Amino acid sequence: MNPPVSRLISTWFLLASDITGLFFCFNVAFVLRLEQSVNWRSPLLYGLTLACILGLYLTDSYKIPEKISRFWLLVRVLLSVSLILVAITSLIYLGGLWGSEPLFGRGIIFISIGCFGLWAIASRMLISKWLSKNSRASRFLVLGGGEKALKLGKDYQIADSDAQFVFLTDNYRNRPVLSGKKYLESTINQPSSVLDPIELDFREPNDLVIDNLENFQLWKQQYWSALIIDYSSKELTEATIQQLMSMRLRGIYVYSLADFCEQFWQKIPPDYIQDDWFAFASGFSILHNPFNIKFKQLLDFCAAALLILITLPITLLAATAIKLDSPGSIFYSQVRTGLNGNKFRVHKFRSMRQDAEKMGAQWAQEKDPRITTVGRVLRLTRIDELPQLWNVLKGDMSLIGPRPERPEFDAQLRQEIPYYDVRYLVKPGITGWAQVSYPYGASVEDAYQKVAYDLYYIKNYSLLLDFAIALKTLKVVILGKGR
Repeated sequence: MNPPVSRLISTWFLLASDITGLFFCFNVAFVLRLEQSVNWRSPLLYGLTLACILGLYLTDSYKIPEKISRFWLLVRVLLSVSLILVAITSLIYLGGLWGSEPLFGRGIIFISIGCFGLWAIASRMLISKWLSKNSRASRFLVLGGGEKALKLGKDYQIADSDAQFVFLTDNYRNRPVLSGKKYLESTINQPSSVLDPIELDFREPNDLVIDNLENFQLWKQQYWSALIIDYSSKELTEATIQQLMSMRLRGIYVYSLADFCEQFWQKIPPDYIQDDWFAFASGFSILHNPFNIKFKQLLDFCAAALLILITLPITLLAATAIKLDSPGSIFYSQVRTGLNGNKFRVHKFRSMRQDAEKMGAQWAQEKDPRITTVGRVLRLTRIDELPQLWNVLKGDMSLIGPRPERPEFDAQLRQEIPYYDVRYLVKPGITGWAQVSYPYGASVEDAYQKVAYDLYYIKNYSLLLDFAIALKTLKVVILGKGR
Protein backbone atom coordinates (compact mmCIF):
# COMPACT_ATOMS: atom_id res chain seq x y z
CA MET A 1 0.00 0.00 0.00
CA ASN A 2 1.39 3.37 -0.93
CA PRO A 3 1.92 5.72 2.03
CA PRO A 4 -0.15 8.92 2.32
CA VAL A 5 2.79 11.01 1.08
CA SER A 6 2.97 9.07 -2.22
CA ARG A 7 -0.78 9.37 -2.73
CA LEU A 8 -0.63 13.10 -2.01
CA ILE A 9 2.23 13.58 -4.48
CA SER A 10 0.32 11.70 -7.16
CA THR A 11 -2.80 13.85 -6.60
CA TRP A 12 -0.88 17.13 -6.88
CA PHE A 13 0.97 15.82 -9.94
CA LEU A 14 -2.32 14.98 -11.67
CA LEU A 15 -3.80 18.36 -10.76
CA ALA A 16 -0.79 20.26 -12.14
CA SER A 17 -0.75 18.03 -15.22
CA ASP A 18 -4.45 18.60 -15.90
CA ILE A 19 -4.18 22.39 -15.62
CA THR A 20 -1.16 22.40 -17.94
CA GLY A 21 -2.89 20.02 -20.33
CA LEU A 22 -6.08 22.08 -20.52
CA PHE A 23 -4.17 25.27 -21.31
CA PHE A 24 -2.12 23.44 -23.94
CA CYS A 25 -5.14 21.79 -25.56
CA PHE A 26 -7.17 25.01 -25.69
CA ASN A 27 -4.22 26.69 -27.37
CA VAL A 28 -3.85 23.83 -29.86
CA ALA A 29 -7.54 24.12 -30.75
CA PHE A 30 -7.18 27.87 -31.35
CA VAL A 31 -4.13 27.36 -33.59
CA LEU A 32 -5.83 24.62 -35.62
CA ARG A 33 -9.18 26.38 -36.03
CA LEU A 34 -8.36 30.09 -35.91
CA GLU A 35 -4.62 30.14 -36.62
CA GLN A 36 -3.97 32.22 -33.53
CA SER A 37 -3.11 31.67 -29.88
CA VAL A 38 -5.72 31.59 -27.15
CA ASN A 39 -6.32 34.82 -25.24
CA TRP A 40 -4.51 34.09 -21.98
CA ARG A 41 -6.27 37.01 -20.28
CA SER A 42 -9.75 35.69 -20.96
CA PRO A 43 -11.67 34.87 -17.74
CA LEU A 44 -13.67 32.32 -19.75
CA LEU A 45 -10.50 30.29 -20.31
CA TYR A 46 -9.91 29.97 -16.57
CA GLY A 47 -13.60 29.38 -15.93
CA LEU A 48 -13.69 26.44 -18.36
CA THR A 49 -10.45 25.08 -16.89
CA LEU A 50 -11.89 25.24 -13.39
CA ALA A 51 -15.10 23.55 -14.57
CA CYS A 52 -13.08 20.69 -16.11
CA ILE A 53 -10.99 20.25 -12.94
CA LEU A 54 -14.13 20.23 -10.79
CA GLY A 55 -15.74 17.69 -13.11
CA LEU A 56 -12.72 15.38 -12.87
CA TYR A 57 -12.79 15.64 -9.08
CA LEU A 58 -16.52 14.93 -8.86
CA THR A 59 -16.06 11.78 -10.98
CA ASP A 60 -13.23 10.52 -8.71
CA SER A 61 -10.58 10.91 -11.43
CA TYR A 62 -7.93 12.07 -8.96
CA LYS A 63 -8.14 8.85 -6.99
CA ILE A 64 -6.18 6.01 -8.58
CA PRO A 65 -6.84 2.66 -6.89
CA GLU A 66 -3.67 0.64 -6.44
CA LYS A 67 -5.08 -2.55 -7.92
CA ILE A 68 -7.04 -1.10 -10.84
CA SER A 69 -6.27 -2.50 -14.29
CA ARG A 70 -5.05 -0.27 -17.10
CA PHE A 71 -8.28 -1.03 -19.01
CA TRP A 72 -10.60 0.14 -16.25
CA LEU A 73 -8.43 3.19 -15.65
CA LEU A 74 -8.85 4.02 -19.36
CA VAL A 75 -12.63 3.50 -19.14
CA ARG A 76 -12.94 5.69 -16.04
CA VAL A 77 -11.04 8.61 -17.61
CA LEU A 78 -12.94 8.37 -20.91
CA LEU A 79 -16.24 8.33 -19.04
CA SER A 80 -15.22 11.32 -16.90
CA VAL A 81 -14.07 13.40 -19.89
CA SER A 82 -17.22 12.47 -21.84
CA LEU A 83 -19.46 13.60 -18.97
CA ILE A 84 -17.52 16.87 -18.70
CA LEU A 85 -17.89 17.49 -22.43
CA VAL A 86 -21.64 16.80 -22.30
CA ALA A 87 -22.09 19.05 -19.25
CA ILE A 88 -20.13 21.98 -20.71
CA THR A 89 -21.73 21.82 -24.16
CA SER A 90 -25.21 21.49 -22.63
CA LEU A 91 -24.69 24.59 -20.48
CA ILE A 92 -23.36 26.55 -23.45
CA TYR A 93 -26.25 25.42 -25.66
CA LEU A 94 -28.96 26.08 -23.06
CA GLY A 95 -27.46 29.50 -22.39
CA GLY A 96 -27.53 30.34 -26.08
CA LEU A 97 -23.79 31.06 -26.04
CA TRP A 98 -22.67 29.08 -29.10
CA GLY A 99 -20.47 31.33 -31.23
CA SER A 100 -20.71 34.29 -28.86
CA GLU A 101 -17.04 33.83 -27.96
CA PRO A 102 -14.22 32.00 -29.78
CA LEU A 103 -13.93 29.63 -26.81
CA PHE A 104 -17.60 28.67 -27.22
CA GLY A 105 -17.24 27.49 -30.79
CA ARG A 106 -18.03 23.84 -31.43
CA GLY A 107 -14.64 23.25 -33.04
CA ILE A 108 -12.76 24.77 -30.11
CA ILE A 109 -14.67 22.89 -27.39
CA PHE A 110 -14.63 19.45 -29.07
CA ILE A 111 -11.00 19.64 -30.20
CA SER A 112 -9.68 20.96 -26.88
CA ILE A 113 -11.64 18.54 -24.65
CA GLY A 114 -10.90 15.65 -27.02
CA CYS A 115 -7.16 16.34 -26.94
CA PHE A 116 -7.30 16.79 -23.20
CA GLY A 117 -8.91 13.37 -22.85
CA LEU A 118 -5.79 11.78 -24.39
CA TRP A 119 -3.59 13.94 -22.16
CA ALA A 120 -5.53 12.90 -19.03
CA ILE A 121 -5.30 9.23 -19.93
CA ALA A 122 -1.54 9.43 -20.54
CA SER A 123 -0.87 11.26 -17.24
CA ARG A 124 -2.93 8.77 -15.23
CA MET A 125 -1.29 5.80 -16.90
CA LEU A 126 2.08 7.32 -16.03
CA ILE A 127 1.21 7.97 -12.39
CA SER A 128 -0.37 4.53 -12.05
CA LYS A 129 2.83 2.95 -13.33
CA TRP A 130 4.87 5.09 -10.92
CA LEU A 131 2.71 4.08 -7.97
CA SER A 132 3.00 0.41 -8.89
CA LYS A 133 6.77 0.66 -9.25
CA ASN A 134 7.21 2.48 -5.95
CA SER A 135 4.68 0.43 -4.06
CA ARG A 136 6.20 -1.33 -1.09
CA ALA A 137 4.54 -3.57 1.45
CA SER A 138 3.69 -1.57 4.56
CA ARG A 139 5.59 -2.79 7.64
CA PHE A 140 4.73 -1.49 11.09
CA LEU A 141 6.61 -2.08 14.33
CA VAL A 142 4.31 -1.76 17.35
CA LEU A 143 5.56 -1.30 20.89
CA GLY A 144 2.83 -2.98 22.89
CA GLY A 145 0.53 -5.89 22.27
CA GLY A 146 -2.72 -4.87 23.91
CA GLU A 147 -6.10 -5.70 22.48
CA LYS A 148 -6.52 -2.22 20.96
CA ALA A 149 -3.16 -2.40 19.19
CA LEU A 150 -3.88 -5.88 17.85
CA LYS A 151 -7.31 -4.75 16.66
CA LEU A 152 -5.71 -1.81 14.85
CA GLY A 153 -3.41 -4.23 13.01
CA LYS A 154 -6.32 -6.47 12.11
CA ASP A 155 -8.43 -3.54 10.86
CA TYR A 156 -5.54 -2.18 8.80
CA GLN A 157 -5.04 -5.54 7.10
CA ILE A 158 -8.68 -5.59 6.00
CA ALA A 159 -7.84 -2.73 3.63
CA ASP A 160 -4.26 -3.80 2.94
CA SER A 161 -3.80 -7.57 3.23
CA ASP A 162 -0.07 -7.29 2.43
CA ALA A 163 0.67 -5.10 5.46
CA GLN A 164 2.97 -6.64 8.07
CA PHE A 165 2.78 -5.97 11.80
CA VAL A 166 5.32 -6.92 14.46
CA PHE A 167 4.25 -6.37 18.08
CA LEU A 168 6.85 -6.09 20.82
CA THR A 169 5.50 -6.50 24.33
CA ASP A 170 6.87 -7.39 27.74
CA ASN A 171 4.17 -10.05 28.29
CA TYR A 172 3.83 -11.47 24.81
CA ARG A 173 3.04 -14.95 26.14
CA ASN A 174 -0.17 -13.57 27.67
CA ARG A 175 -1.24 -11.34 24.78
CA PRO A 176 -4.94 -10.96 23.92
CA VAL A 177 -6.34 -13.18 21.20
CA LEU A 178 -8.44 -11.81 18.36
CA SER A 179 -10.85 -14.20 16.70
CA GLY A 180 -9.89 -15.24 13.20
CA LYS A 181 -6.24 -14.16 13.52
CA LYS A 182 -3.12 -16.30 13.63
CA TYR A 183 0.04 -15.29 15.41
CA LEU A 184 3.66 -16.16 14.77
CA GLU A 185 5.78 -16.09 17.87
CA SER A 186 9.25 -14.96 16.92
CA THR A 187 12.02 -17.09 18.43
CA ILE A 188 14.99 -15.09 17.15
CA ASN A 189 18.31 -15.44 18.87
CA GLN A 190 20.68 -12.60 19.63
CA PRO A 191 23.02 -12.33 16.61
CA SER A 192 26.69 -11.59 17.00
CA SER A 193 26.07 -8.02 15.89
CA VAL A 194 22.89 -6.15 16.73
CA LEU A 195 23.24 -4.37 13.39
CA ASP A 196 22.59 -7.60 11.48
CA PRO A 197 19.11 -7.37 9.92
CA ILE A 198 16.49 -9.87 11.01
CA GLU A 199 14.70 -11.44 8.07
CA LEU A 200 11.31 -12.75 9.13
CA ASP A 201 9.34 -15.07 6.87
CA PHE A 202 5.67 -14.05 6.99
CA ARG A 203 4.08 -17.37 6.07
CA GLU A 204 0.67 -15.78 5.50
CA PRO A 205 -0.10 -12.25 4.26
CA ASN A 206 -2.16 -11.44 7.36
CA ASP A 207 0.06 -12.93 10.05
CA LEU A 208 0.66 -10.82 13.15
CA VAL A 209 4.06 -11.37 14.74
CA ILE A 210 4.52 -11.19 18.50
CA ASP A 211 7.94 -10.82 20.12
CA ASN A 212 9.50 -9.71 23.38
CA LEU A 213 10.08 -6.01 23.96
CA GLU A 214 13.66 -6.88 24.99
CA ASN A 215 14.41 -7.53 21.29
CA PHE A 216 13.53 -3.97 20.26
CA GLN A 217 17.21 -3.23 19.62
CA LEU A 218 17.27 -6.05 17.04
CA TRP A 219 14.06 -5.15 15.26
CA LYS A 220 14.67 -1.43 14.98
CA GLN A 221 17.33 -1.88 12.29
CA GLN A 222 14.71 -3.12 9.82
CA TYR A 223 12.80 -1.03 7.29
CA TRP A 224 9.54 0.20 8.83
CA SER A 225 6.79 2.33 7.35
CA ALA A 226 6.12 3.66 10.84
CA LEU A 227 6.51 2.83 14.50
CA ILE A 228 3.38 2.72 16.66
CA ILE A 229 3.44 3.04 20.45
CA ASP A 230 0.80 1.37 22.62
CA TYR A 231 2.45 2.43 25.86
CA SER A 232 2.28 5.65 27.84
CA SER A 233 5.57 7.53 28.17
CA LYS A 234 5.70 6.56 31.86
CA GLU A 235 5.84 2.86 30.94
CA LEU A 236 8.85 3.20 28.62
CA THR A 237 12.39 2.89 29.94
CA GLU A 238 14.94 5.60 29.28
CA ALA A 239 16.84 3.21 27.00
CA THR A 240 13.71 2.54 24.93
CA ILE A 241 13.03 6.28 24.60
CA GLN A 242 16.60 6.78 23.37
CA GLN A 243 16.08 4.11 20.73
CA LEU A 244 12.80 5.74 19.69
CA MET A 245 14.60 9.03 19.30
CA SER A 246 17.27 7.42 17.09
CA MET A 247 14.57 5.90 14.85
CA ARG A 248 12.80 9.26 14.60
CA LEU A 249 16.08 10.88 13.55
CA ARG A 250 16.45 8.19 10.87
CA GLY A 251 13.21 9.48 9.33
CA ILE A 252 10.83 6.85 10.70
CA TYR A 253 7.52 8.30 11.82
CA VAL A 254 6.54 7.53 15.41
CA TYR A 255 2.83 7.53 16.25
CA SER A 256 0.54 6.81 19.15
CA LEU A 257 -2.50 4.68 18.28
CA ALA A 258 -4.69 7.78 17.98
CA ASP A 259 -2.13 9.70 15.90
CA PHE A 260 -1.69 6.74 13.56
CA CYS A 261 -5.43 6.58 12.87
CA GLU A 262 -5.54 10.34 12.39
CA GLN A 263 -2.73 10.27 9.83
CA PHE A 264 -3.65 7.12 7.88
CA TRP A 265 -7.44 6.97 8.25
CA GLN A 266 -8.42 10.61 8.91
CA LYS A 267 -10.34 9.61 12.01
CA ILE A 268 -9.62 9.36 15.75
CA PRO A 269 -11.29 6.34 17.41
CA PRO A 270 -12.42 7.33 20.94
CA ASP A 271 -11.10 4.08 22.45
CA TYR A 272 -7.55 5.06 21.46
CA ILE A 273 -7.42 8.36 23.36
CA GLN A 274 -7.27 9.42 26.98
CA ASP A 275 -7.80 12.65 28.92
CA ASP A 276 -4.15 13.69 28.66
CA TRP A 277 -4.36 13.43 24.86
CA PHE A 278 -6.90 16.26 24.82
CA ALA A 279 -4.64 18.28 27.12
CA PHE A 280 -1.52 18.05 24.96
CA ALA A 281 -2.70 17.38 21.37
CA SER A 282 -2.42 20.24 18.88
CA GLY A 283 -5.39 21.59 16.94
CA PHE A 284 -8.96 22.22 18.17
CA SER A 285 -8.79 25.82 16.93
CA ILE A 286 -12.54 25.81 16.34
CA LEU A 287 -13.06 25.58 20.13
CA HIS A 288 -10.85 28.43 21.33
CA ASN A 289 -10.38 30.79 18.38
CA PRO A 290 -13.16 33.44 18.46
CA PHE A 291 -12.32 34.63 14.95
CA ASN A 292 -12.77 31.15 13.48
CA ILE A 293 -16.11 30.77 15.25
CA LYS A 294 -17.49 34.15 14.16
CA PHE A 295 -16.21 33.82 10.59
CA LYS A 296 -17.73 30.36 10.25
CA GLN A 297 -21.08 31.73 11.50
CA LEU A 298 -20.96 34.55 8.94
CA LEU A 299 -20.17 32.15 6.09
CA ASP A 300 -22.97 29.83 7.23
CA PHE A 301 -25.54 32.63 7.23
CA CYS A 302 -24.55 34.00 3.81
CA ALA A 303 -24.24 30.58 2.16
CA ALA A 304 -27.54 29.33 3.63
CA ALA A 305 -29.41 32.42 2.41
CA LEU A 306 -27.93 32.01 -1.08
CA LEU A 307 -28.69 28.27 -1.20
CA ILE A 308 -32.31 28.85 -0.16
CA LEU A 309 -32.76 31.15 -3.17
CA ILE A 310 -30.91 28.85 -5.59
CA THR A 311 -32.75 25.69 -4.50
CA LEU A 312 -36.22 27.25 -4.34
CA PRO A 313 -37.39 25.56 -7.61
CA ILE A 314 -36.13 22.18 -6.31
CA THR A 315 -37.89 22.80 -2.99
CA LEU A 316 -41.22 23.47 -4.72
CA LEU A 317 -40.89 20.35 -6.90
CA ALA A 318 -39.98 18.19 -3.89
CA ALA A 319 -42.94 19.51 -1.88
CA THR A 320 -45.32 18.78 -4.76
CA ALA A 321 -43.92 15.26 -5.27
CA ILE A 322 -44.24 14.42 -1.57
CA LYS A 323 -47.87 15.58 -1.50
CA LEU A 324 -48.78 13.51 -4.58
CA ASP A 325 -46.86 10.40 -3.47
CA SER A 326 -48.29 9.71 -0.02
CA PRO A 327 -50.74 11.18 2.51
CA GLY A 328 -49.38 13.34 5.27
CA SER A 329 -47.50 16.56 5.80
CA ILE A 330 -44.74 17.80 3.50
CA PHE A 331 -42.29 18.51 6.29
CA TYR A 332 -41.10 16.38 9.16
CA SER A 333 -39.51 17.73 12.30
CA GLN A 334 -37.58 16.09 15.12
CA VAL A 335 -35.95 17.24 18.33
CA ARG A 336 -32.17 16.95 18.08
CA THR A 337 -29.24 17.70 20.37
CA GLY A 338 -27.18 20.72 19.38
CA LEU A 339 -24.37 22.95 20.63
CA ASN A 340 -23.50 22.30 24.30
CA GLY A 341 -26.29 19.73 24.55
CA ASN A 342 -29.10 22.25 23.91
CA LYS A 343 -32.19 20.82 22.22
CA PHE A 344 -33.64 22.25 19.03
CA ARG A 345 -36.11 21.16 16.38
CA VAL A 346 -34.69 20.19 12.99
CA HIS A 347 -36.81 20.31 9.83
CA LYS A 348 -36.64 17.96 6.84
CA PHE A 349 -38.76 16.96 3.88
CA ARG A 350 -40.80 13.91 4.91
CA SER A 351 -39.25 10.83 3.31
CA MET A 352 -41.09 8.14 5.33
CA ARG A 353 -44.69 7.14 5.80
CA GLN A 354 -46.72 9.34 8.13
CA ASP A 355 -46.89 6.51 10.72
CA ALA A 356 -43.20 5.61 10.48
CA GLU A 357 -42.64 5.90 14.25
CA LYS A 358 -45.91 4.63 15.64
CA MET A 359 -43.82 2.08 17.59
CA GLY A 360 -41.53 4.81 18.96
CA ALA A 361 -38.09 6.12 18.02
CA GLN A 362 -35.93 3.62 16.15
CA TRP A 363 -32.78 3.56 14.03
CA ALA A 364 -33.28 4.13 10.32
CA GLN A 365 -32.05 1.23 8.19
CA GLU A 366 -30.24 1.29 4.84
CA LYS A 367 -33.24 -0.15 2.96
CA ASP A 368 -35.90 0.92 5.41
CA PRO A 369 -39.38 -0.27 4.28
CA ARG A 370 -40.88 2.85 5.88
CA ILE A 371 -39.30 5.07 3.19
CA THR A 372 -41.67 6.19 0.44
CA THR A 373 -40.90 6.07 -3.28
CA VAL A 374 -40.32 9.82 -3.48
CA GLY A 375 -38.54 9.72 -0.12
CA ARG A 376 -35.96 7.29 -1.48
CA VAL A 377 -35.06 9.75 -4.25
CA LEU A 378 -34.96 12.63 -1.80
CA ARG A 379 -32.60 10.75 0.50
CA LEU A 380 -30.37 9.58 -2.34
CA THR A 381 -29.92 13.15 -3.59
CA ARG A 382 -29.93 14.70 -0.06
CA ILE A 383 -32.82 16.97 -1.11
CA ASP A 384 -34.65 15.95 2.07
CA GLU A 385 -32.04 17.97 4.02
CA LEU A 386 -32.78 21.30 2.27
CA PRO A 387 -35.25 22.60 4.91
CA GLN A 388 -32.40 22.48 7.43
CA LEU A 389 -31.03 25.59 5.72
CA TRP A 390 -33.59 27.45 7.83
CA ASN A 391 -31.99 25.92 10.94
CA VAL A 392 -28.69 27.35 9.73
CA LEU A 393 -30.22 30.81 9.29
CA LYS A 394 -31.67 30.61 12.81
CA GLY A 395 -28.25 29.72 14.21
CA ASP A 396 -29.19 26.24 15.47
CA MET A 397 -26.93 24.51 12.94
CA SER A 398 -23.94 25.01 10.70
CA LEU A 399 -23.65 23.94 7.08
CA ILE A 400 -20.77 21.65 8.04
CA GLY A 401 -20.26 19.90 11.35
CA PRO A 402 -21.16 16.68 13.23
CA ARG A 403 -24.69 15.48 12.50
CA PRO A 404 -27.05 16.12 15.43
CA GLU A 405 -28.40 13.00 17.11
CA ARG A 406 -31.81 12.41 18.63
CA PRO A 407 -31.97 12.73 22.45
CA GLU A 408 -33.61 9.28 22.59
CA PHE A 409 -30.33 7.75 21.36
CA ASP A 410 -27.90 10.09 23.14
CA ALA A 411 -28.18 8.38 26.53
CA GLN A 412 -27.26 4.98 25.09
CA LEU A 413 -24.44 6.34 22.95
CA ARG A 414 -22.89 8.23 25.89
CA GLN A 415 -22.60 4.93 27.75
CA GLU A 416 -21.20 3.02 24.79
CA ILE A 417 -18.83 5.60 23.25
CA PRO A 418 -16.06 7.41 25.18
CA TYR A 419 -15.91 11.20 24.74
CA TYR A 420 -19.21 11.12 22.85
CA ASP A 421 -20.24 14.60 24.04
CA VAL A 422 -17.12 16.23 22.53
CA ARG A 423 -19.03 16.37 19.24
CA TYR A 424 -21.50 18.78 20.84
CA LEU A 425 -18.80 21.35 21.58
CA VAL A 426 -19.38 22.66 18.05
CA LYS A 427 -22.58 23.36 16.16
CA PRO A 428 -24.06 20.35 14.38
CA GLY A 429 -24.06 20.45 10.59
CA ILE A 430 -26.21 19.49 7.61
CA THR A 431 -23.23 17.55 6.29
CA GLY A 432 -19.91 16.66 7.85
CA TRP A 433 -16.65 14.74 7.65
CA ALA A 434 -18.33 11.58 8.96
CA GLN A 435 -21.09 11.76 6.35
CA VAL A 436 -18.67 11.97 3.40
CA SER A 437 -16.16 9.47 4.83
CA TYR A 438 -18.31 6.65 6.21
CA PRO A 439 -21.12 4.71 4.50
CA TYR A 440 -24.63 5.06 5.79
CA GLY A 441 -25.40 2.99 8.87
CA ALA A 442 -27.64 2.97 11.91
CA SER A 443 -26.22 1.16 14.93
CA VAL A 444 -24.02 1.83 17.93
CA GLU A 445 -20.96 0.65 15.98
CA ASP A 446 -21.81 3.02 13.12
CA ALA A 447 -22.27 5.84 15.63
CA TYR A 448 -18.85 5.00 17.12
CA GLN A 449 -17.19 5.25 13.71
CA LYS A 450 -18.90 8.56 12.99
CA VAL A 451 -17.76 9.98 16.33
CA ALA A 452 -14.21 9.00 15.32
CA TYR A 453 -14.56 11.11 12.16
CA ASP A 454 -16.22 13.93 14.11
CA LEU A 455 -13.23 14.05 16.49
CA TYR A 456 -10.91 14.33 13.50
CA TYR A 457 -12.98 17.21 12.13
CA ILE A 458 -13.04 19.10 15.44
CA LYS A 459 -9.29 18.64 15.95
CA ASN A 460 -8.31 19.57 12.39
CA TYR A 461 -10.93 22.19 11.58
CA SER A 462 -10.04 24.71 8.90
CA LEU A 463 -11.84 26.55 6.10
CA LEU A 464 -9.96 24.33 3.65
CA LEU A 465 -11.35 21.20 5.34
CA ASP A 466 -14.86 22.67 5.20
CA PHE A 467 -14.37 23.38 1.50
CA ALA A 468 -13.19 19.79 0.93
CA ILE A 469 -16.27 18.45 2.76
CA ALA A 470 -18.53 20.65 0.62
CA LEU A 471 -16.96 19.25 -2.56
CA LYS A 472 -17.15 15.68 -1.26
CA THR A 473 -20.82 16.21 -0.41
CA LEU A 474 -21.46 17.38 -3.97
CA LYS A 475 -19.63 14.29 -5.23
CA VAL A 476 -21.73 12.03 -2.99
CA VAL A 477 -24.90 13.53 -4.47
CA ILE A 478 -23.70 13.33 -8.10
CA LEU A 479 -22.43 9.75 -7.80
CA GLY A 480 -25.60 8.63 -6.01
CA LYS A 481 -23.91 7.65 -2.75
CA GLY A 482 -26.61 9.13 -0.57
CA ARG A 483 -28.77 7.21 1.84
